[in-house]
Formats: sequence, C-alpha cells, structure tokens
Amino acid sequence: MEIYLAKTQGFCAGVAFAVDIVEQALEKYGSPLYVYHEIVHNTYVVNGFRGRGVVFVEDLNDVPEGERIIFSAHGVPPSVIETARRRKLKYVDATCPLVTKVHNEATKFSQKEYETVLIGHRGHQELIGTSGYVDPGLLHVVEDEKDIEALEIAPGAQVAYITQTTLSVDETTRMIQLLKEKFPNLMAPPRSDLCYATQNRQDAVKELARICDVIIICGSPNSSNSNRLRETGEKQGVDSYIVDNVDELDITILKGKNKIGISSGASVPRVIVDELVQSIQDKYPDTVLRTFENPEKHIVFALPPI
Repeated sequence: MEIYLAKTQGFCAGVAFAVDIVEQALEKYGSPLYVYHEIVHNTYVVNGFRGRGVVFVEDLNDVPEGERIIFSAHGVPPSVIETARRRKLKYVDATCPLVTKVHNEATKFSQKEYETVLIGHRGHQELIGTSGYVDPGLLHVVEDEKDIEALEIAPGAQVAYITQTTLSVDETTRMIQLLKEKFPNLMAPPRSDLCYATQNRQDAVKELARICDVIIICGSPNSSNSNRLRETGEKQGVDSYIVDNVDELDITILKGKNKIGISSGASVPRVIVDELVQSIQDKYPDTVLRTFENPEKHIVFALPPI
C-alpha cells in the first residue's frame, strides 16, 4: 500500500496569520482572551485555545466592556467593528488579508453604485462579513445556478460580482460564466477572489485523484474549504471521505485499496495529518509514504500590532 500526501499541507498563510495573532495575544495579555467566532474552522485549534483560556463568543455583548477581543480570520461586517468601539473593546482584526481584499472590492463597487452579486454560502461567517461591505440595496447573494437564473436586476444596470474565498473553483468558474451570459457588461474584481490556498488545495486533490483509488481529507465539518476538497475528489470519480481527527477514520474504507491520497483543509494543523498517516501505517506496516514539495511554504502575512 502507498500513501500519497497532497503537496499542500499545514496552515495556509491566512490561517497562520490568525492563529499567530491569538498566540501572541495570549502570551502578552494572558487569559481570559475573547475571540469573536471561532478563530478558524478547526476543532483541534479551537479546543486547544479554549483549554488555554480563550473565550469564543458569538455576541459582543457577552464580552465585558473594555476587554480585549480578536476578530476571526473569516472577517466581520462594519457593524461589528462599530459595536466593539462603542463598548470600548480593545480589538485586533485577524481577518485574512485575502478576505480584506474582497471587502475593499465590495466597498468600491458600492461606491460606484454597482449592483453587486456575491457568490457564496448563506450563513457562512465570511459571507456575512463581506455582505456588510455592500450597500444593502445593491446586494444579491447567490449560492447556485438557480439563484442566478432568479436574479432580477433592472436592464441597463451596472453589475459586478465578488465571491467568498473558499468556494469550489470549478463551480465558481461556471457560475461566473453564467453571470457573464446574463449580464454581458459584468464587472469583475481585478483578481480572482478565490484564495491561492483554495486553488492550490483543490488542484492538489485533482492530482491525487489521478493516482489514488481513495482520498481522505482532514478537516472539520464546518470548514468550507475542507468540504470543497472532499467534493473535488468525489467529482473526479474517487471515493472521498472527510475526518476531523484520526479517531473518525473508518479503517475498513481502505480494504482492497492500494493507493491512498491524503489532503487537508487550509485550517488543519499538520499534526492531524501525521496522526492519520501513523494510524494507517500501524494497521499496514509495509505502507510507503510519498510526499511532494509544498508550493506555499514561503508565503507569510505580516502581523498587525498586538
């Protein structure tokens, strides 16, 4: 049996950026330290911080006035920042810089009074945050092709689009094409809103699918980019599964398989992948591990003042 590790492993730069902010804040100020929403969508990371005194909240009113709070990597709408200021909270914004880029695009499109189509998953924290930067009267959220068909925008209106950063590359490309067919003068962001980590990881899973007869994705159930990886493998015709940790692995899925592909979401620490590999090797001692060069290893975002 052989295990092929996807070339993209460990935290992406945006997740590392957010996690390092919490780490440094804990070291400098101690606990309790408040974080608005889960800092990233990974159970291992969140539980680890919770055990060290980090308090994750869904409502800023649950934070005592004047305390310190960190906004999650997914970004927050301007209304949350205004509430934090009103309650005299000392806040640090750990929004991924690539999400901030989308916020800036949203602001510019609204300033130009463009009808703005936001492609993403309703209810996802990143989409909620980005929506806050679009004039409510100009915002149109679409999740799928049916939503695009149902769009009612006045003929002659100027239309632009932006996207959540963690979507399926193939599906998003198709939706953008449909938007262009519906709105021939559609304005696009200067660069794709899908982040490099999303693109790289989905490409890496496609590479695994050409080699492997089963794919396992390490990722939490609420992680958008991790779920897109499982779907990517499945759409390539390979049995694909997602596990939050090694204990969730059903070893029977490997029966009769010769080449196992393993990948992980952008918010998954490398230790989860290593434990999964070790578990398989314990069951199949002759398993050979194949690895590749990680194209993201030198990408780093500078931290803000903590």
